[in-house]
Amino acid sequence: MPVLLIVTFRPVFHPPWTGQPRVTTLALNRLDRRNRTALVRHIAGDKALPPEVIDQITDRTDGVPLFIEELTKSVLESGLLREEADRYVLDWTSPPFAIPTTLHDSLLARLDRLASVRFVAQIGAAIGREFSYELLRAVSRLSEAELEAALGRLVASELVFQRGTPPDAVYTFKHALVQDAAHGSLLRSSRQQLHAQIAEALETQSAALMDSQPELFAQHYTEAGLVEKSVSCWGKAGHRSAARSAMAEAAAQFQKGLDQLSLLPVILERQRQELEFNDALSAALIAAKGFGAPETGHAHARARKLWEQLGSPSEFFQIPYGQSIYHVVRGELDLAQRSAEDLLRLSRQRNDPGGLVLGHFSSGRNLMFCGKFAASRSHLERALALYDLTAQRPLAHGIEIGSGWGTGTRPLKIHPGVNSRSFLGIVLFCLGFPDQAFAQSTAAIVEARRLADPPSLALTLALGSVLASLVGDNAALGKLAGQRVAVATEQGLPIWRAQGTIYRGWVKAKIGDLAEGISALRSGLTAFRATGAEAGIPHYNALLAEACELAGQIEEGLTLLDDALEFTERTGERWFAAELNRRKGQLMLRQGNARAAEEMHRKALSIAEEQEAKLWELRASVSLARVRRDQGRHAEALNLLAPIYGWFTEGFDTPDLKEAKTLLDELSA
Repeated sequence: MPVLLIVTFRPVFHPPWTGQPRVTTLALNRLDRRNRTALVRHIAGDKALPPEVIDQITDRTDGVPLFIEELTKSVLESGLLREEADRYVLDWTSPPFAIPTTLHDSLLARLDRLASVRFVAQIGAAIGREFSYELLRAVSRLSEAELEAALGRLVASELVFQRGTPPDAVYTFKHALVQDAAHGSLLRSSRQQLHAQIAEALETQSAALMDSQPELFAQHYTEAGLVEKSVSCWGKAGHRSAARSAMAEAAAQFQKGLDQLSLLPVILERQRQELEFNDALSAALIAAKGFGAPETGHAHARARKLWEQLGSPSEFFQIPYGQSIYHVVRGELDLAQRSAEDLLRLSRQRNDPGGLVLGHFSSGRNLMFCGKFAASRSHLERALALYDLTAQRPLAHGIEIGSGWGTGTRPLKIHPGVNSRSFLGIVLFCLGFPDQAFAQSTAAIVEARRLADPPSLALTLALGSVLASLVGDNAALGKLAGQRVAVATEQGLPIWRAQGTIYRGWVKAKIGDLAEGISALRSGLTAFRATGAEAGIPHYNALLAEACELAGQIEEGLTLLDDALEFTERTGERWFAAELNRRKGQLMLRQGNARAAEEMHRKALSIAEEQEAKLWELRASVSLARVRRDQGRHAEALNLLAPIYGWFTEGFDTPDLKEAKTLLDELSA
């Protein structure tokens, strides 16, 4: 169905959807002087205001409609004016300071003139933007007649709107600033006492709200200074939000719980609670901000410190694992592997199978990025073997990040079996086992769908997309990328949505839609790095460089590859290093620089041989053999290409093998 959605926001908010074709942005500017004057006269009604009063109001309010409305009403209620038949007149010359200079001052002035009902307004403001008659009556302890009279005056002032009739009436402050002004006028001691009374009344009247709206109790307990109760409720609120995939709200609530915990004495119980909160906060931030966001890293670091202070309890092995994820996503591979090795060492000491699975998986993933494919394969296969041995344990159902609060939540789950298969697919492909690689990748996606766990599915689709892009299967890549964007968008997973955008852009470029493809590649890269992520940048730069090559932008392509090579040297992410050198050689060849191209191809071959990466070795050999063929060095080209082609098993066709076979046949002839 066609839908029109209107969203209002202040300039400090930067919505992510602007720039899309179906989105129109309209700036609502401050009112000009003519409209300010018209609004003042409208609020004054049938009687004209003195020109000097209108001038002061329009000058002071700076075109803000709410301020114009409130200041006009404040002046009308102030006693400075005398009503005559068709106008208001000043009883004396109004000094400039007699009119409030800010919206807050104007609101306070109006509340002060409603002194007899200000107490009711303050109670309502403490309850919230909206408050019920029943709760107000319980807290205020006023008689029915007194309460209804006070509410009647508030409604008549238009500071508060009413729905329904007492005792079923509900009241809403006209604007959040009105509520803030009323709440801010309370003394600290009175405010604390009032919030404690509200929480007590809620417990008595609506105990069920503790399950459905724990954040409501948490806020009142916080304001009342009841720290232990507020901590408990912020925890419940955070996990309830996480269970609804409201991760930004969950993160804010866990942080408020941590702020409250800091007010308690530093004892073992508090440290344990703080560990649980930081663990849960990490999971919420991963979903809301991304694996590599600075906020996520801070939560991981604090959780790790607390974990160590408490003797590294085994039930929180996901903490060093999460820290390893943070560092690897940011391209900090040494730090990532250090966390993985710490986890392995401690798990071996305690003979903990769950910790060993996580440790081997983390090491395998990290070493894959480093280009140490054989060692990576060993760790990933060990993780899978141990995982199979623990299939009847809770490990088979996933290890939870943010699991310290038990049931009723929806924390981020780690499925080591699924994840290990996904990364093993990439590793096996680079090592030269394409048939096994695709078998592992396909099995990982099938298992992720069976688990019905969106983050695991997003990850397997992500790594499946990498594999499809490496083999050049654009049809499969387009399908996987589309599925990944859908899952990531639905679940609010920004890093995987950005990766999906990159691959969709690559597919568009390959089928000839170069302008849109390059645009999507660039926007996806920008969105990816905005999450704090760096891992994978060399590969994504190479995709964009190839798209630029297709568009005839050779210099731009070389610049992108140089940036990727510099990144590789700086971070140690070398899994794609051979390909970067080979592709740079191809672009140099297009510029007519055969000598430099041959040097880049030789370098690519050397890296591939060092890494035992038969796929990269095959590609580098094909490219170098072509250069030598074109130079008339057919025997050298044949001797270079034949051994590596013969290494691959028959029966699994890939574009690389077809290309090598065609060149080999040509050289043999």
